[in-house]
Formats: sequence, structure tokens, C-alpha cells
Amino acid sequence: MSADARPTRCVVVVPVKPPTYGKSRLTGLAADHRRDLAEAFALDTVQAAAATPGVDAVLVVTDDHRLAASVHTLGCDVIPDGVSDDLNATLVQAVAEVARRWPGAVPVVLCADLPGLRPVELAGVLREVHEQVAAGRSAFVRDHTGMGTTLYAAPADGFDPSFGVASAARHEGTGAVEVGTTATSVRTDVDDPDDLDAALLAGVGPHTTRASEGRATPSG
Repeated sequence: MSADARPTRCVVVVPVKPPTYGKSRLTGLAADHRRDLAEAFALDTVQAAAATPGVDAVLVVTDDHRLAASVHTLGCDVIPDGVSDDLNATLVQAVAEVARRWPGAVPVVLCADLPGLRPVELAGVLREVHEQVAAGRSAFVRDHTGMGTTLYAAPADGFDPSFGVASAARHEGTGAVEVGTTATSVRTDVDDPDDLDAALLAGVGPHTTRASEGRATPSG
């Protein structure tokens, strides 16, 4: 196996708000349907990440007990949200746990709203990530709007994420290298009904397929 083909050792960290409070921009939906979709997005993201070559483990950070139980059935690890009002501080704590449990693995934060995530595309991004982290640099994937971030990785001892509004510019401003520019499924997060329609047309995982109740087109 060539060096380029060798799987990258990574641990993927997926932070998940309790679905009851997530995806508030999915307007026009009943509260329970929005909750089910938020949970389905997370489960499809986690399942795809766990199936990706080079991923040693997936660590989900959540305080939602129902979601935690579902994640365990997918063979993933779960820890509680240590700093629930500060996502970036939560991620720093989670990466410290990654370094403790999986020493030497590259910590990679992945957003939980990528229901169409394809393992083959994520594997390609992780190879790019490994190249940057091996050189001591951080890396990020810009979301489909160009403003946000769907993935961030850095050496464990220099892990400094800047998620939030306009996070892509902040990550770039701190020297993080953009990767995954052609990895559509890694960039396509779902925040609003138009995003959901586009994701369904492109193809989503089984959990979102069920939760979408046949909503397959913008008029569906």
C-alpha cells in the first residue's frame, strides 16, 4: 500500500445539541418533526463517519440521553457536554479526552448536520487533514455557503477551534488551511428548509430518509 493510500488515523468528534433545541431554522415544521430531523441528521453523520476508512473512533458530545443510546448502538462513544454554553470550550475539553483515550490519533471535529455525508469523500478530506496536521498546521472545511465551517482539525496540543458565525474567515485568519474544496457531502450542512430540500435531492442517509416522511422535492 502506498503512503498516499494508507488510511489516516483519526478520531472524529461530533458535538450534538439536544435535538429538542436544535435546528430552529427549519421553519414550517412541527416541533416534534424538527426534533426528529435534527436527531436523524446527527445519526446519519455519525454512522457515515464511523464507516470511513482511517477513523479509529467517533466520539459524540451530547447531553441528550435518547441520542446517546442511539449512538451507542452504532458502536460510537459518547461523553457529556462539559461546557454546554460554549461550543469551542466544549470541543477543547473533548479533544483532551481524545488525546487521553486515543494517543497519537488526529482529532477532527465534524458538525452533526451532514445527513448526506459520504465516507469516501470524508476519507479523502482526512488524508488532506493528515498532511496538514503532520506539518503542525490546522485545517478546516468551509460549508456550502462559504461562511461557516463543517470540519476542523489540528494537533491535539494546539487545538483552537473558532466555530460560530462567519467561522470560516476566523479559521482562515488563524492560519488554518482550507481542505475538502470538492468534497460536496462534507460541505453540505443542513440549516433551513432549502438546505433540506437540496440534501434530499442529492441523497441522504437512512435516518434522515425515514424522518423526512417522503419530503423528496421542494414541493414534496
